[in-house]
Amino acid sequence: LTLPQFVQLMETFVGQKSSVPTVKSLTAFIKEEYKQTEEEKMEQLEKVHCMSQVAQQKLLLEALFEKWDTNGHRFLDLEEVYAVLSRFQGGMETKVLMKAMERLHLQYPQLNRVEKLSPKAFQTFLHLIASEFTGSEDEAIDNLVEFLTTSVEESRRESLQSLTRRKWLQDIQQAAETSRASMESVYKAVLKAISQDAEAHGGNKKISAYIALLEENRVSPGQGQLLLRYVACTADDAPYVLNQVLYRDMKGISFAAVDEGRPIHVPRVELHGNIHFWNSDRPVEERKGSLLVLPLHDAHWRVFGILGLDTLQDQCEKTIFLTHEIIFYQGVSHAFSRAYHHICTRENVLQVAVTALDWLYPRTPSVHTVTMYLVEPGKDKLNLSSLWQALCKMITTDNTGQKEIHRSPVLLLREENLPRDYLFKCIDSLEVALATARGEQHIAVPLHDLSRQALGIFDISIGHHKKLPPQEQKDLQKMLKMAQAACLEILRRPREETEPTYVLEAERVANVRHAEFLFHRFMLQDLRKCV
Repeated sequence: LTLPQFVQLMETFVGQKSSVPTVKSLTAFIKEEYKQTEEEKMEQLEKVHCMSQVAQQKLLLEALFEKWDTNGHRFLDLEEVYAVLSRFQGGMETKVLMKAMERLHLQYPQLNRVEKLSPKAFQTFLHLIASEFTGSEDEAIDNLVEFLTTSVEESRRESLQSLTRRKWLQDIQQAAETSRASMESVYKAVLKAISQDAEAHGGNKKISAYIALLEENRVSPGQGQLLLRYVACTADDAPYVLNQVLYRDMKGISFAAVDEGRPIHVPRVELHGNIHFWNSDRPVEERKGSLLVLPLHDAHWRVFGILGLDTLQDQCEKTIFLTHEIIFYQGVSHAFSRAYHHICTRENVLQVAVTALDWLYPRTPSVHTVTMYLVEPGKDKLNLSSLWQALCKMITTDNTGQKEIHRSPVLLLREENLPRDYLFKCIDSLEVALATARGEQHIAVPLHDLSRQALGIFDISIGHHKKLPPQEQKDLQKMLKMAQAACLEILRRPREETEPTYVLEAERVANVRHAEFLFHRFMLQDLRKCV
């Protein structure tokens, strides 16, 4: 038991209205009766020591990745890492390296297409190498880390530029984590990062930027199976670009970037001949500048859209994008991709919750209301001490079946909501919490992520009932179990080493609406087990 879980257990055991003497009596009893053998103590100490070593090693490898990832892309070039590692111990361990490389490709099949290492794949690679050596694996890891650390060289100017740019890329991810499942703040963070970099490191270029996402073309299939819809852009370009649609048979290089999966840079658009100009009012003689189109990739390196930048509005002579700028914009595209999929995942979790509540409503007339919250870092509170201090109210349902999805969600902070403290205790302990609030009995049930950290919470009010009737209780438990299973499936999908699994035919046909079917799929699978 963790400390919050132990406290939660004790509070549940003594009840909400127990007197101080009762609590003191229980505390004295546990202190007297709880005994631990020497063997149990040693086993616990060994476990804590092992966990501490694993955590330290993880931090060490994360710091090494950050040191290598000077551009903040959140991936490393596998070929470059392999080339450096081939010099480890004077190049004497080539066979070990090749064997580890084979095992890595088996674990991450997409490396056969795109040789990029994510932080997790990088750590896996080093562990695979270390496991091939005779002797202590921890010692081998330490030696590899020391060798790779001394292999990175960077000038002070490059280091400062890298730190500044990394901060802007982190702002994009922070925008996603505090967005309350909305893309608008992410779009703003992306455009802000681009403009800040142009001012600080790009010679103060005037840059137009825009994001377009791939969609199935249902309007005009004759113009191609897919289209690009422009969902965000810099303010000056909004009248011409925002909500526009680019079809495959129209002029432009965006679909070439999508098909090839790599950035395309046109230094001088006036000399290219295949550029689509959204602002048709712009005189031909002013259609000069540089254009860069970057594909947006998911965790499996499949393209789902583009990030475009141009300098057509800049009247200066030198408007061509330089190499260091293009590298940074690649970092921006990767940061946006992570943020976009973070929000998509949260939207899918909400969809599961909506489906689960629709299933529950006709089966549990004794439930008065259910409120579903998502856990978010409080704004400007991303340090560890306040990581779980914000709850975002997303869905509310009542016993008439009425459901409200909050498009402007209410944020609850622990320090400002003492009557709702049971919700935060539920998140701390990841255990069910019972409480009375405003005269009604509440059951708070957590949803957790793949690392068993709090993801969301169902706050279920059963009014003045002490407990639910047995069948309603059983149905509620089943709903919560299936909702948790569906959420874990959603969280697994973006992971690079996991391909989506479909069971129902509807999931294959409507992949985009996968989350709508997941809850019912797990219900069906559970039913099959019972038959």
